[in-house]
Amino acid sequence: MTTPTDARDKPFHRALRRVRRDRALRGWAEHAFLQQHMAAELLERLGVVQRDFSRALILGHAGADLPRALDAMHIDSVTADAGFALARAAGGVQCDEDRLPFADASFDLVVAAGTLDTVNDLPGALTLVRRALRPDGLFLGAFVGSGSLPVLRRAMLQADLVGGGAAPRIHPQIDIRSAGDLLGRAGFALQVADGERLDVRYSDLSRLVADLRGSANGSLLRGPPLSRFSAAAAHAAFDAEQSDGKTRESFEIVYLTGWAPSPDQPKPAARGSGTASLAQALKPRGPDAGS
Repeated sequence: MTTPTDARDKPFHRALRRVRRDRALRGWAEHAFLQQHMAAELLERLGVVQRDFSRALILGHAGADLPRALDAMHIDSVTADAGFALARAAGGVQCDEDRLPFADASFDLVVAAGTLDTVNDLPGALTLVRRALRPDGLFLGAFVGSGSLPVLRRAMLQADLVGGGAAPRIHPQIDIRSAGDLLGRAGFALQVADGERLDVRYSDLSRLVADLRGSANGSLLRGPPLSRFSAAAAHAAFDAEQSDGKTRESFEIVYLTGWAPSPDQPKPAARGSGTASLAQALKPRGPDAGS
């Protein structure tokens, strides 16, 4: 029996997302290295911020290390996850990121590691995050972005060619520029978006799929299942890109930083207030200019 899908369940079916996240709990420690890597990077970035925080919201279960590290910094935290089992495991709250139940100005820190790329209304979710932050509160986020899984994409294309037609296999991904624009649209100040590439070597396609499913990073687009012949074509295409017995797959991770607006934050200089001419600065310098 299937449940009706309306505009609120596009492009990702909310119930399917919850089920997939809960199923990942059993193998989380073995497969969720991406979330663990993101959480470690976000903690490192938090460590260089010269201010104190007292109450944090963790969006998406990312393992025990993140809340434990926040606790060591004397920051109380609560976890919110779309999956019931993951939320319960973290002693947190079950909810979708674009349906946060928290009051405005409830936190001075929000950390999201690995879930924002599968939120239906990401602009709305970021707006809710900004509203949940106190003035001058900090948001740190990370997710798998555009350009990820290029080898898997090619393998799935080969599978679909064998099957006689293309089907959605990997969900839409967000690039760094778009992510930065979304921060601005959500009302964040001093926003920054940057990224890194993480390369992982796999002995075969099954190992990659196991990691994606075991960390709730699999596609939420419900395309038709692969036939036996299509699956064989995908495995062959993946193996064809091996070097030294393994295939290198890439994950492009997008990092977001934004601050809730506050009157005492630094402001950019007013337009036209500069005292130096850019055109003058860019003029070619003569042979004696540096003497």
